[in-house]
Amino acid sequence: MFDIGFWELLLISVIGLVVLGPERLPVAIRTVSGWIKSVKNFSSHVQNEITQELRIQELHADLKKAEQSQFESMSPDVAESVQALKDAAASVQKPYEKNTDNASNSEQTQLSDNDKK
Repeated sequence: MFDIGFWELLLISVIGLVVLGPERLPVAIRTVSGWIKSVKNFSSHVQNEITQELRIQELHADLKKAEQSQFESMSPDVAESVQALKDAAASVQKPYEKNTDNASNSEQTQLSDNDKK
């Protein structure tokens, strides 16, 4: 990446030791390594988001193709994409169905408690 060899690292470490001293050098190294880790994590996160967005865009394009052909004579890739979209839509709706079921169950429990009183 930076093409830094052994002698360059040795020179940087000697200069760092002279400038910062032996007490502050380990702290500075930890700080710099923390920054590098955070930059790597951020770039990884951005890369994952871009990959997901590209996949979503591809699924939307396949869905448009399927709608234009009226879901007839779809290629296997398009059919797979449509099925993936249906599965994703079903997984998104599942938490809401559970919440409505729980709400109706709690309402029925409250009504039966009120009838007992």
